[in-house]
Amino acid sequence: MSDHQNMTEGLTKKILIGMMLGALVGLFFFYLPDNATVKNIEGFLLDGLLDLGGVVFIASLKMLVIPLVFVSLVCGVCSIGGSSRIGLITLKTVLFYLMTTAIAITLALLVASVIDPGVGEFNVSAAVAFTPQESPSIWQVLKDLVPTNVFGAMAAGDKMLQIIVFAILFGIGLSRVKERADTVHQFFIQLDSVIMQMVLILMKLAPIGVFCLIATMFAKSGFSNILQLGKYFFNVLLVLALHAFLTYGFLLWFLTGLSPLIFFKKMQRLWVFGFSTASSNATIPVTLETVEEKLGVRNEVASFTVPLGATINMDGTAIMQGVATVFIAQYYGIDIGVIGYLTVILTATLASIGTAGVPGVGLVMLTMVLAQVGLPVEGIALIIGVDRILDMVRTAVNITGDSVASVVVAKSENMLDEEIYRN
Repeated sequence: MSDHQNMTEGLTKKILIGMMLGALVGLFFFYLPDNATVKNIEGFLLDGLLDLGGVVFIASLKMLVIPLVFVSLVCGVCSIGGSSRIGLITLKTVLFYLMTTAIAITLALLVASVIDPGVGEFNVSAAVAFTPQESPSIWQVLKDLVPTNVFGAMAAGDKMLQIIVFAILFGIGLSRVKERADTVHQFFIQLDSVIMQMVLILMKLAPIGVFCLIATMFAKSGFSNILQLGKYFFNVLLVLALHAFLTYGFLLWFLTGLSPLIFFKKMQRLWVFGFSTASSNATIPVTLETVEEKLGVRNEVASFTVPLGATINMDGTAIMQGVATVFIAQYYGIDIGVIGYLTVILTATLASIGTAGVPGVGLVMLTMVLAQVGLPVEGIALIIGVDRILDMVRTAVNITGDSVASVVVAKSENMLDEEIYRN
């Protein structure tokens, strides 16, 4: 166990070093003088080598997501057995996610109302064109829960809820004929072990992938947009930090009696991954490994709570929506009132499920929220310049929520190894 712990800590340090070096390299290229020679070098390094490294790393993570979620969930459901217990775990998980999302956006609105991020002068020329996507209704999402072609859903890669539904049904069916289909059951158990080994192999390449991603991002954006929108930017960061450490820390202690300090210490490597990938789905393999191996959550629970959370748990996005709503309302001088803020809380909480699986989900959800309270959707263009970096932090907060939910649900179902958690 000590060898594994030393290896994990060593990898975390290497990833952090890769992140810092990537930021330095990216800023170096961002502030280089603009001439033909520099452009050629940037084209080869940034658009060539570094972009290739980052894209391949993210693609490698996403490559494992669908098989890992499906196989792990089938194994978990089959081990639990009985559809009634799965139903109870589902109810607990969804209620926890909805509760924390409502808390997140309420906290964001309260803090933003005190800081007033939209009061002052801003350089609107920094805004870029924004074309809002049409978001599906909650009814359409519910209709799309059951796949007509499960292989098509897996091939598309963006139908996670459909894959979860099919995996649950498959696992329940397998649990009912376990003795007659023991070969199939053992096949999935062994396949799950193989996929987790693939995850561990990929982790060794993580420092290089993180370096490439961070360098490319900073080379394109630098700090210029952050300085222009500093009040809004740091407002979102403040609420994200409060929610991650205070809200999640309190809920973890209150609902389980476990130490939040141990939890946060074990989340360090996962935070780095979430920050560098800016994708909850891409981080699923690492989240599952962390939740099971370091926090002691049994696979039966983790295989369900983690992929579901990556799909519908959007506390970080809800925080951005709350602060952005106040920012845009103040920028345009529109007072939406108490009823408007209550509408924002309700809309964003329900939208965390209603827009699941839609690309650019944060901005899609914000479009819905702004339209609901009568604010101009064009205001989104004001904040896009800093949204990429904030998206990275939001992802780290989202996967923290997924991990807390896993521990809380596992504890309530007596499926948490507290010895592993406390080690």
